Amino acid sequence: MASAVVAGPYEDALPKFAADSYSDTEAAIGAVAGSGHPQALNLVEALRDGRLMVAAGQVYIRNSAGQFAEAATGRSIESPAGAKPVRVNNRVRRAVEAAFGSMTLLSPDAGIRLDAARAVFRSRDGAALPTLETAIAQESDAAVKGALESARAAVLLAKPDASSSEMLAAIDTLRARGDQDALALLSSLPQGTPADVSDTATKAAEGIRSRLAVWNAAQNVWYGISLGSVLLLAAIGLAITFGTMGVINMAHGEMVMIGAYTTFLVQETIRTHAPGLFGVSLFIALPLAFLVAGLIGILIERTVIRFLYGWALETLLATWGISLILQQGVRTIFGPTNREVGTPAWMSGALEIGGLSLTYNRIAIVVFSFAVFATLLLVLRYTSLGLYVRAVTQNRRMAGSMGIRTNRIDALAFGLGSGVAGIAGVALSQIDNVSPNLGQGYIIDSFMVVVFGGVGNLWGTLVGAMTLGIANKLLEPYAGAVLGKIVLLVAIILFIQRRPRGLFALKGRAVEA
Repeated sequence: MASAVVAGPYEDALPKFAADSYSDTEAAIGAVAGSGHPQALNLVEALRDGRLMVAAGQVYIRNSAGQFAEAATGRSIESPAGAKPVRVNNRVRRAVEAAFGSMTLLSPDAGIRLDAARAVFRSRDGAALPTLETAIAQESDAAVKGALESARAAVLLAKPDASSSEMLAAIDTLRARGDQDALALLSSLPQGTPADVSDTATKAAEGIRSRLAVWNAAQNVWYGISLGSVLLLAAIGLAITFGTMGVINMAHGEMVMIGAYTTFLVQETIRTHAPGLFGVSLFIALPLAFLVAGLIGILIERTVIRFLYGWALETLLATWGISLILQQGVRTIFGPTNREVGTPAWMSGALEIGGLSLTYNRIAIVVFSFAVFATLLLVLRYTSLGLYVRAVTQNRRMAGSMGIRTNRIDALAFGLGSGVAGIAGVALSQIDNVSPNLGQGYIIDSFMVVVFGGVGNLWGTLVGAMTLGIANKLLEPYAGAVLGKIVLLVAIILFIQRRPRGLFALKGRAVEA
């Protein structure tokens, strides 16, 4: 005679998942978490990820590949007909987080323990407190131990029978944590909290608010530097062409777009023929984007711009038409939709410094923009091309009378400015959508930076870009993005009325005439 299989708490809980009742599901989660069954953690993870399925009253776990297994035994089966995911609401989600946290707090993997501590911190489930105490006592990883202590503090503040000494210790822990989550917990203590505990929590919350205000201001300054570096990249090429030739180049934004699409083509080629080189794809794209955009810039100058010098309005209209042609050409070749430009692994993630979060791709763009700026300064200061460009900028007629071929310098300067815009497109492809309209989002801001800083002056472009970027981000929290931009535009208009040549006006006879 075959022996009967005795069902345990885990098996008894499974039918509750098929009952389509939030209360039954919540009760089943608690039973599964405390059952010690080898399938319990898999089931809770599946429920958290929406992979716990029900069909014909039976419960199944679906893996990431779409394959099914019985929740009771883990045995793989064919996909059951009519399988639907177990329904969840916020209460069930909190129960899932609490169960997941309590079941993985003692995992040998530090990453899993850290995730579990964070899950308990969010759920504040009192049932996890004994496991938390055990985990804290044996934890050796400083980051994980801090997360575990924060989770214990959150549980104690939500525990109805916690003593005043326990709650005061929890407040100290959360004060040291000092983030927005800690502030939310300290600001929402349950009713009936002792007066001394409530007063201590209020003082701790005020201290956290003051500290967060400082960190938020620092974060906004970083956002401003990041935006300023983007504006610098977009405007620095325009400072060369506008300052040297006085051409209002409305097609400058399209040079940025061409650089971004060059990056896309480089990455597509690498994905197809040499996937191992993807990590250095941006370094391969940089010289190619410079060459492609620079050659197109020289072609535009030789075929259109050279006939319009001295006619500012005509150059504006002509280059605006060229920008439309380039946009439509890109739409015809690549289509109107956004193109995906991947981010190499070394640019993914963020650097956390106190309350600051500095993403690696933004750090790379800031460093890159300053490197481009320094390179251009060296080119203009220590090369013959730079000497000729400075001479033509300051006094075109005198430079021509000294034997400088001003037409050739115009073409090379226009190509240099366009090439720099092309490498700006390589950088901007990492933070913006690569589409035919990419350049249109930067052309007005680029002109604003160049005019504000001083036409043709690279140092003025740097100061103008950083000033406008930081001012814009500091205004946004108070005035909003749109109104902040309007305030900034009005301020620039008033400034230009007082200093028409910008912050750093160029010196020279032609300039001063």
